[in-house]
Amino acid sequence: MENIGSCCTLDLDTFHKTKAHVSANPEAGKGRFETVTEWRDGAQAVTRARSFTLETDEPTALGGKDQHIDPMELLLASLGTCLTIGWVTQARMRNLDYRNLRIKVSAPFDLRGYLNLDPTVRAGFSELQYTVEVDTDADAATLEEIRKAAEKTSPMFDNILNPTAISGRVTKLSGNVAA
Repeated sequence: MENIGSCCTLDLDTFHKTKAHVSANPEAGKGRFETVTEWRDGAQAVTRARSFTLETDEPTALGGKDQHIDPMELLLASLGTCLTIGWVTQARMRNLDYRNLRIKVSAPFDLRGYLNLDPTVRAGFSELQYTVEVDTDADAATLEEIRKAAEKTSPMFDNILNPTAISGRVTKLSGNVAA
């Protein structure tokens, strides 16, 4: 594993100020994230979130050009990055540091669901597995506390583990749309 930095660089003071502010003013903790995804070509799309841009594609076997990350891999990355933040936050709260921290997330899939070949097979993953590889002086009991706390406070873990309502609608654009 490559040395990735220090948990001490996490701004815990601002974290605690935000926590206290939201505790005293629950409405201040409510907000909304939004992304806008635009189709580019073939299976490629560009997503914008705040000032960030992310490109996606499908593997060649599914008709894409395999030039960017697959949307299913984004789900794995979302879980892994959210858990990583939780692990770092929990370590910082305990005055611990990691020499290295890596979270591997994997999931099996069966293309028969996505390709609509078998109605009994899910289009998505059948399960998600993750492994935390950590180099630290913390004992096993502390690492287990951190794992539980990171899972409990991870928004991605919660959204994946628990049903989240999804609604959609279609708006038909008429005529030529200015770019």
